[in-house]
Order: sequence, then structure tokens, then C-alpha cells
Amino acid sequence: MNTKIRWGLLFALVMLMQVSIVTAAVKSYTRQADGVTFTLDKGLMKIKICRDDIVEVKYTALDAFPVFNSLVVNNPFNGKVNFAVSEAGGNIVIKTGKLVINVDRKSNAITYLTTAGKVITSESKTDNKEMQAQTVAGIDTYSCTTTFNSPDDEGLFGLGCHPTDSLSINYKGRNQDMAIKYMTGAIPVLLSTKGYGLMWDNYSASNFYGAEANNTQFKYVSESGKQVDYYFFYGPTFDAIIDAYRTTTGKAPMFPKWSFGLFQSQDRYLSQAEIIGVKNKYRNANIPVDVIVQDWYYWDPLPIGSHIMKPERYPNPKALVDELHQANIHAMISIWPVFGKGTPNYDALDKMGGLTSITWDNVVTHTFDTYYDAHNPKARDLYWAQARDSLVKRYGWDAWWVDQCEPDNGTLLDERRKANFSVGKGIDYFNTYSLEHSKGLYKGWRRDIPNKRAFFLIRQSFAGEQRNAATLWSSDISTSFEALKSQVPQGINACVSGIPYWTSDIGGYHYHWTAPDWSKPEFRELFTRWFQFGTFSPIFRIHGKGERAIFSNNWDEKTRDILVKYDKLRYRLLPYIYSLAGRVTQNNYTIMRSLAFDFRNDAKVYSIPDEYMFGSAFLVNPVTEQLYTGDNAAAGKHSREVYLPKATAWYDFWTGEKFEGGQTLNVDVPIETMPLYVKAGSIVPMGPVVQYATEKPGDVIELRVYPGANGQFLYYEDGNDTYDYEKGKFATFNIGWNDQTRQLSISAVKGSFPGMLKQHTFNVVVVNGAHGSNTGPADHFDKTVKYTGKAIAVKL
Repeated sequence: MNTKIRWGLLFALVMLMQVSIVTAAVKSYTRQADGVTFTLDKGLMKIKICRDDIVEVKYTALDAFPVFNSLVVNNPFNGKVNFAVSEAGGNIVIKTGKLVINVDRKSNAITYLTTAGKVITSESKTDNKEMQAQTVAGIDTYSCTTTFNSPDDEGLFGLGCHPTDSLSINYKGRNQDMAIKYMTGAIPVLLSTKGYGLMWDNYSASNFYGAEANNTQFKYVSESGKQVDYYFFYGPTFDAIIDAYRTTTGKAPMFPKWSFGLFQSQDRYLSQAEIIGVKNKYRNANIPVDVIVQDWYYWDPLPIGSHIMKPERYPNPKALVDELHQANIHAMISIWPVFGKGTPNYDALDKMGGLTSITWDNVVTHTFDTYYDAHNPKARDLYWAQARDSLVKRYGWDAWWVDQCEPDNGTLLDERRKANFSVGKGIDYFNTYSLEHSKGLYKGWRRDIPNKRAFFLIRQSFAGEQRNAATLWSSDISTSFEALKSQVPQGINACVSGIPYWTSDIGGYHYHWTAPDWSKPEFRELFTRWFQFGTFSPIFRIHGKGERAIFSNNWDEKTRDILVKYDKLRYRLLPYIYSLAGRVTQNNYTIMRSLAFDFRNDAKVYSIPDEYMFGSAFLVNPVTEQLYTGDNAAAGKHSREVYLPKATAWYDFWTGEKFEGGQTLNVDVPIETMPLYVKAGSIVPMGPVVQYATEKPGDVIELRVYPGANGQFLYYEDGNDTYDYEKGKFATFNIGWNDQTRQLSISAVKGSFPGMLKQHTFNVVVVNGAHGSNTGPADHFDKTVKYTGKAIAVKL
């Protein structure tokens, strides 16, 4: 071997040693006002104490930390946090009011403990934080890895929505692709039943490996970066972890009340007359609905990005929206971030350097349809202005369907990596397109449409997106029971990831890319089961190929009756749901709740993929198997198993029958019934059946109390739209139930807002068997309470 080759190999080995770190010992450390910086024998590490229960960890193998402006974290954490630093037993010890953080001198591995000394979690001592030189798509970069120890009894949840994924709910022992692309999502937030959460602040294509070292470790690997950067959140409850996450990345704003009613959508309505016809059929049939959606290609035959509704089919879009409003129906429109070459909007963006090199290449190739640069603030502003002046504000649309925001370029993912965004290479911003896109939309909406709450339905989401008024939907799923079955755990995990609002296309988007034949019993059964699940999703929304409105002739009478029954139930529950939404905004609450939120200490819930809590009261058990047609019908299988979490009692919502928790039931599931249970101690406010969310003022409420435990419910009200609630113009009062004394108490109201009711009438029903069960009003009330805003208590 000649000298040049030998020296070349030696140089390469030295470089590899510099950036591929197995362990790196601590040489020295320095305390700063916000944390501790460690000089390692190979690199640097900093532990920033953001709050007593929020810690940021950064590590680099380079000589200095890179300049990095987080797109996810919007809290500067400038406030002073008291912490102490000491040394003990070969560790550097950092103590906060809620945590003890031990840094091993030999390996720099971090162990997180409670103040009582109990280990919460720990990094691996052999390969905890690593950077590895590599070349991806011709780009020289570093992969960034963190590895954590994971005990056998740990459950791991979150990581976003992955619509076609396996049916598993728990990431313990399994892997997950974390590169956002068509039909694959990624939210780098993980929650553990051990009482902590992690968020990785890296935007490149990544992977989660949950089956490391015989399932005793997990690791998160990002393909590009100049530092490892993650946040540690201590709960120990899931609610406390989500609160810490949203404290770090932003609160979810309040949605308008109408957005919690039914969305009627279809791929696609072809004309103004067709949309008006849908409106008329809903209202004439007295079927509750709040939104009708105009999907894509309203611009056809003009290129995409024209932002023009063709007058031959939409002669007066303003009159269309006005007529919907007159019927108390809101209007949503789909607007894409893709532009056909030669359109005025394309040319304007191109002229100011606001286009990318990424073209849309999904089902078919659109060689001239180009994505704008959503990372460019000036391009975001221009994009918003174009859509605002052409469609949104001009015609009065109430909500925006934010489609195709991956950006989706099919198999050409290396082109995304090589693209030049205003902030850097696409490889380093692979996953943040939708986050930045929705940032521009929300900013523009808040500025230019100030008295109407923003609502964006978005196909991909990333950490922090909740602050941009975004609802994540699970993309172009298929019309199949398999797809329905996968939606339940994906919705649950999306919400565990800190994104509070999630939805799916009720019925599935397509059947082999065509409309299903809804006249066939198997498809009617599928739609019915999906509709039942949708009733208890945060956002309730019909969409897909082919007509599927509730009034449709595709449904036989029995199917239609079932759909109407669940639609009316959703509307009766709006006082409950809107109060939960108030908690989302005010208290960082989660509506669609993994069982680990409320039953973290019941290990049996860790592996259940198809049950969740909807608020604090309802245990939802969607039926996701075809039972009444096909082979299963012949086998006579008309039931599903339901596990009732322990440490509480449960009521069958439909019958009022009471069951003790900690048992598994084999429940009959006739087509009209989705198993639904209510936790003992729950207080559920139910309104009247209405045709739209704000039809009646909510002054008369049926208040169902489920005895067997103490309980409480925080009732929330505001003006239903506008942002006055941000100025404190909202009202809350607490409803409590003392089970031993059978006393119902209502606290004095806190707050006020214009138009606030001066009195509520609560028709109280203490559920007992058939009394207070099912969807309709109770046969009689146990007490009628007139509440005028002053504290009151009554015995029942």
C-alpha cells in the first residue's frame, strides 16, 4: 500500500471517529443561567432547563453548536428556572423542582429521575447520542441518533398518523418510517406510560426503531443534521405531558362551534347548482349538517393554481356562499399549494423566487405543476394574498381544505432532498412543508379575516401545527374494512402526538380509485360502521368518491335511519364536545384519548388498538369488521370484545346497564349499535336535536349523571365564533357530583361574553338502567335546576 493511500485511509478513519460517537466522556462542564454546557472528549452537549418539567438536550460532534432557528418550538423559555448542579458517584447531577437529571461522566448518558429518586427513563450508555457522516442524494451530511433504554412493561404511543400502517397501537417493539410523504405521516412526539414524553427537533426524513436490543431499547434516527436536539417532558400523566408539549410549541386556537357539526363533502361537486341541491336536500329532510365542501378541480379546464371557479359551472360564487349562509350552512373550499406553469399566480411566485423545483407526481405525472416555497415568508405572504383575493375573502368561504401539502412528488423523494428552500436544503426540511404552509395561512387569516375563526383541514401535520388552527385528516384511504380498522389506532396516536383535532374520510376516499357501489349491502355496512366511528371523532366528516350524503338514494331506509340517529346524537352532544374544545384551548386538553391518558396504570390497555376515550366520559369501541355480509355472516359472528378498564365502573350508554371495570365483555353489535360505555362519575350535558350547531342557545340542557363515583365537568361557553375569547370573553362553571351524598353542585360562573345566557335550565337525570340511557330525551327528570350563574347545590 503506497503512502498516499495509507494516509488517506488514516484521515478517513480519524474523520469517522470524530463524527461517529459510541461514548463520549465529560471533560468539563459550565453552568449558565439556563442550563449546563458540557465539553466532551468528542463534542459538546448542553442541557437547557426550560421549566421544572421540560428539558432540552443538544449534542454535536462538531466544534460548536450550529446556528439553529427552530420551526417547531415557539417558546423562548426566557424565564428563570431554579436548579442546582452538583457531583455524586461519577455523575453530574442537575436538580429541578420536579426532576433529577444525572449525567454519567464516562459516557455522557443522561438518566431522568423523580425527586424521590425513581428512574423515569435513561439514555443508553453505549450509544446514547450519535452523529455519523454519510452522503444522501449526493449531499454530504450527518445522521443524528438518540437511543433510550426501555423496560419490558413500557408502552410507547404517538409518532403521528400513518394511514396505511399496521393495526398496532403500541410502538414498543416495532419500527416506524418518519418521513412525510403521500400516505405516510410523521410527528416526532412520543409518550411513554413511564410518565414522560420526547420530541425530536429535527426535520429530515427519520426512522423510529422500537425493537432495539431485544426490545430493551428504542432509538430515533434522523438522516440529516448538525446536532442531536430533543425535548424531554415529564408528566407523569399524559395530560401533563401534552400540556408541556403545547407550552413548548404553541396552544391550539378555538375552532368555531359549527366545525363540530357534520361536514358534507364529496369528490367532487361539479357545479354551483349541485351544491345548492345538496343544501336543499339536507334542510328539506331535517337532517343536521353544518358544512358543505367544494373539493378540487372547480378550476377545470384551467391549470391548477388558477384560483378561479369556472363561471360556466359556478356563475356566481358569492351568491353560492351567501345562499349556504342563509341556510345556516358554512362553506369550505379546497385550495392547493401547487401551480400550473403559465398561470398568473405561477408567474408572480416565479418572479419573486417563491417556487421550488418540486413537481407534483402522485397518481399521474404533472410535469409542470410546481410547489411554491412554503418556507419562504415572502412566498407565503404572496400565496395567501392570491388565494384571499381570488377566492377566500372575496366570496366569503368559511374554511380552507389544505390538500396536497407533503409536498407529494411520488417516488422522486431525492428531488425533495435536493430542492433549495429559502431556509436551506430540502433534506434538512423534508418534514416541515405543511407546518410552514399552514403558518402562512393562519397568519394571513388572522390578519385579514379577523372576526371569523380559522379552520384548516390539512393532509399532513408536524409538531407545532396545532397552533395554526389545523385539523389533520388521514389522506386518501381506501373504502374497505381493513382501512377502517387502521384508522382507529392512527387517530388515537395522532392525538397522543399533541395534535388535538383529527378526522378521516367517512366511508373511505376510494374503492380502487373509483366510487364504491353503495347499493351493495357490504358497502352500506362499512359506511354505517365508519359513520358511527366518525360521530365520536374530534371532527365529524363525510368525504370520498361517489355520492354518500345521508339523504342519498344509495341507502336503504334502515341504513338511513341509523345514520340519522348517530348524526342527531352528535348534535345532542355538542354542549359536551364544545366544552371539551374549550379545554383544548384553555388547558391543552385532548378529546380523542388513548386509554393510557386515563388508565396508564392498567397495562392491559397498552395493546388495545380499537378503543379510546372521547373526553372524560365515553369509552368508544368502533366495530371495524364486516359482520353481517360475506363469510362472517355465515359464521354467525355478530359481536366484538370490549375491555372495560379497571378501577372504575361503566354504564352501557344504550341500555344503562352497569358493569365493573377490569373485565372483557363479548358484546353483541347489531348494525345499529356501536358499543359505547360511560365511566361512573361522568356528567354529560346533552342539548336538543338541532339542524345546525348554533340553532338554539343551549339554555335547556339534559344533564346526565352516571352515579358510582364522584365526578365533575367543566362547562364552557363563548360567542361560538370570533377571537373575543382570547380577550377573556368566555365563561366557565364547574358541575360536580358527590356520589356519597348524591349532591349535584354548580359553581359560580367565571367570566362573561356578549350575548351570554342569563339562565340555564338543567334537567338532571341520574342514570339508572333504561332511565337516562340511549340517544333520546329521558322519560322524566330527577330534578330541574334553574341556574343563574350563582353557586347552587341540590340533592337527588
